[in-house]
Amino acid sequence: MNIRCAVCLLIIFLCVLISGCQQNARPYIDFRQKETQAAYNPVEASPKPLRIALASVLSPKETISHYRRIAQYISGRLGFPAVLVQRTTYEELNMLLANGEADVAFSSTGAYSAYRGMVETEILAMAEYQGTTLYMAYVIVPKTSPVEKLDDLRGKVFAFTDPLSYSGHMCIVDYLWQRREVPEKFFSRYIYTYNHDKSVWAVANNLADGASVDSMIYDYVAATSPEIAANVRIIATIGPAPTGPVVIRKNLSPELKAQLRMVFLDMDKDPQMRAALQGLLIDRFVPPQPELYEPLRRLYDRAGGLP
Repeated sequence: MNIRCAVCLLIIFLCVLISGCQQNARPYIDFRQKETQAAYNPVEASPKPLRIALASVLSPKETISHYRRIAQYISGRLGFPAVLVQRTTYEELNMLLANGEADVAFSSTGAYSAYRGMVETEILAMAEYQGTTLYMAYVIVPKTSPVEKLDDLRGKVFAFTDPLSYSGHMCIVDYLWQRREVPEKFFSRYIYTYNHDKSVWAVANNLADGASVDSMIYDYVAATSPEIAANVRIIATIGPAPTGPVVIRKNLSPELKAQLRMVFLDMDKDPQMRAALQGLLIDRFVPPQPELYEPLRRLYDRAGGLP
């Protein structure tokens, strides 16, 4: 009798123990139990990040840290995230804008002048450097080259930067067009480097007989890499042209446009931002002058330099 009672008590004890373990472990979700959740407030929901697109005229390794610093600054001023969307070519940059995949873009003179996307854009600000919003295109050759003028480059190898670049391509296309020439027949061969500093390097190392580059980039290379600039010389200048603008989607809210305009126009006043701006060859951003780009837009239409 005592043994039977002991067995019964042991069985009851084990059942209680197993039941307790199952409650603590909760191996399944009981959908009958409701958990308390915070009410969803659309006002407090995180906004979508501001998408900032770029295709650097300088080698990316030289500039990406500066663009990141600017994105962080913009994010801090606006109070919500900003992300960089980097592309290699100006056509890819324009495609981001055309597809609505960018809100702001550090454009180039040529990329803006060529843009004809369905998503309309407008200029937010222009970059000023060394007191001006204008620059030149320099045509350069190796220091030891016998070439004295642009016409002497007939039959030579030429380095362009990007098909949509003004100083690195379209100014030469226009020069030849005015003489009823085309690059395919004028040069024996041409290449694209996709960065102005790489074009300078290509000429300095005799990989190309000539190139056309942004004058500001040339001056930057001369200051930071004098051993490279010492191996090239300028044979012609073309221009002037307006600097590459900051553009935004036209359908952004008026409030956000106003905020962004203030952020860019005030950026140089922050001492911590000056190094980033200088690294991109920018002293400050100034209000835009869209009319400066109209002759170039007509040039791109005529030359068929559209993306």
